[in-house]
Amino acid sequence: MGDLARVPVGIIGASGYGGVQLVRLLMDHPRVELVYLGGESSAGKPFSDLYPHLGNQVDLIVEPIDVEKIAARTQAVFLSLPNGLAYQIAPELLAKGCKVLDLSADYRFTDLDTYTTWYGGDRNDREVASTAVYGLPELYRDRIAQSQLIGCPGCYPTASLLALSPLLKQGLIVPETAIIDAKSGTSGGGRQGKINLLLAEADNSLGAYNVGRHRHTPEIEQICSDLAG
Repeated sequence: MGDLARVPVGIIGASGYGGVQLVRLLMDHPRVELVYLGGESSAGKPFSDLYPHLGNQVDLIVEPIDVEKIAARTQAVFLSLPNGLAYQIAPELLAKGCKVLDLSADYRFTDLDTYTTWYGGDRNDREVASTAVYGLPELYRDRIAQSQLIGCPGCYPTASLLALSPLLKQGLIVPETAIIDAKSGTSGGGRQGKINLLLAEADNSLGAYNVGRHRHTPEIEQICSDLAG
């Protein structure tokens, strides 16, 4: 398939764990041309220096984040940033015609009050947020194709909703009675150093965290309510 059929794509936050997996997946996509990798702390470094195992596939240098340059070179932009940063840059990219796919929690909620209750922050982008579509293609493929702003789901919601959705759609379970017992690896905690995520601390270990108050709870509840009608 020729280059003319490929969509030019950029990633902001390419050096994090989410970003590097995006790079790996997009490099193998026949309809995507990865043209921009952005970051702050890693700006100016060849991506292959950060992740040598992808050196034979990626010859891009991580660049400073510049909305004007990004919009001029891309049609779609993935935001692989910590919660609370995407909503500061997404409106600018949208205004310049880019399709934005946000991997953080910033655009997962139809009600921004729910977001601020669980994640904090002072949102001033309610009009923009109201256009976002929940980015689980197995459930909302048509909406995703039509929308310019996609809020990609979290890890626990993805696993939970894919398992629950057939049952909810058929009315085979009462949503309030569902129990989700899920585990994740340490990479879900991000790339920053944390004592509890060190190999010496986490190896051969299992621990519960944020029981009854995990921030993915309202996200799962929102989509379950939508599916159950």
